[in-house]
Amino acid sequence: MIKVGDTLPQTTLMEYSEVEGEGCSIGPNAVDVGKSSAGKTIALFALPGAFTPTCSAKHVPGYVENFEAFKAAGVDEIWCLSVNDAFVMGAWARDQKVGGKVRMLADGSADFAKATGLTLDLTARGMGLRSNRYSMLVKDGKVVALNNEGPGKFEISDAATLLAQAKG
Repeated sequence: MIKVGDTLPQTTLMEYSEVEGEGCSIGPNAVDVGKSSAGKTIALFALPGAFTPTCSAKHVPGYVENFEAFKAAGVDEIWCLSVNDAFVMGAWARDQKVGGKVRMLADGSADFAKATGLTLDLTARGMGLRSNRYSMLVKDGKVVALNNEGPGKFEISDAATLLAQAKG
């Protein structure tokens, strides 16, 4: 399992873009984790699934509401990861009104989750392999704080806890 001091896994996530950028960028775009985290401080949080009760009611809103405080604490970007496809994450971003405050990144095949060892097997509940609920503070691609929740918990991966660590 990934721990403080480790480098993020060199995987590719997907991000749905609704705004035209370079080339034909509307739709899913690849996000190279190594390149995208280089030289940045990132507040990263992961959760079991888009549109799920705790994730939608508490987890994502806390990070959206604290966007300015994270920026003031030196955080360059906030990333939300879930084992969903980029289309679902794009729809969830609209639903949650993240408005460019939180990057909603799809780990569709659970490659990032598996590489970190932070997986949650929900096969018995018809949801397959998912990401555990956690948050981490990442500086230049290295984990400097990790808050891994216990099964069914939402106590230490919230925005307030990670914000305090970012200020620390």
